[in-house]
Amino acid sequence: MDRGPHLTLRQHFVSVTALLGWAGLGIQLYLILLGRWELGASLLGGLVSFFSFFTVLTNLLVAVVLTWELSPRPSPARRWFLLPSVRSGVAVSIALVSLAYNLLLRHLWQPEGWQFVADELLHDVVPVLYITYWWRCVPKGCLRLGHIGLWMIYPLVYFAYVLLRGDLLAAYPYPFIDVASLGYPQVFINAGGILVGFVGIALGVVGVDRWLGR
Repeated sequence: MDRGPHLTLRQHFVSVTALLGWAGLGIQLYLILLGRWELGASLLGGLVSFFSFFTVLTNLLVAVVLTWELSPRPSPARRWFLLPSVRSGVAVSIALVSLAYNLLLRHLWQPEGWQFVADELLHDVVPVLYITYWWRCVPKGCLRLGHIGLWMIYPLVYFAYVLLRGDLLAAYPYPFIDVASLGYPQVFINAGGILVGFVGIALGVVGVDRWLGR
């Protein structure tokens, strides 16, 4: 059976999704650096700020996974990023990005212009497209409950990093983990609630994987 048209359609879909991911990241980086430039602030500080957002880091993972899929050159990095368990873990994290933003943060501001474009790409468009990619393109039947523990390392390390960064710079990327305003007890409660959401999404992903893998 000729699978050429199917593969071509898949490649086009992956290419468009990767392009939109890199575009969203590029626009957001440009806006942050432009704002720092206009204030006369350090551009290096702008880079640190850019890479301090869970949204940015997770969309970067999405873009890297999809870019590796498009690359024909074999390598240990490509094999690792294209493992079903790794691609599934990225799906859990990008789903959390979209849900957390739309439930907790969207009402706090009204971005306009290019900031609106970046916001929609990073929080809505790319997450939906990547989850579609995971559903349609990632082999199923490979996941176990133990993978959830491995996936949790990423948000836990990120949380530790932003607490350390916040203690040093008195700046927090998200209001629900702002220790200066809320205090550590409330921040840990908030983070615990988000982690519960992460685990819930992960259980759903493992369940779908087992269902589709039968």
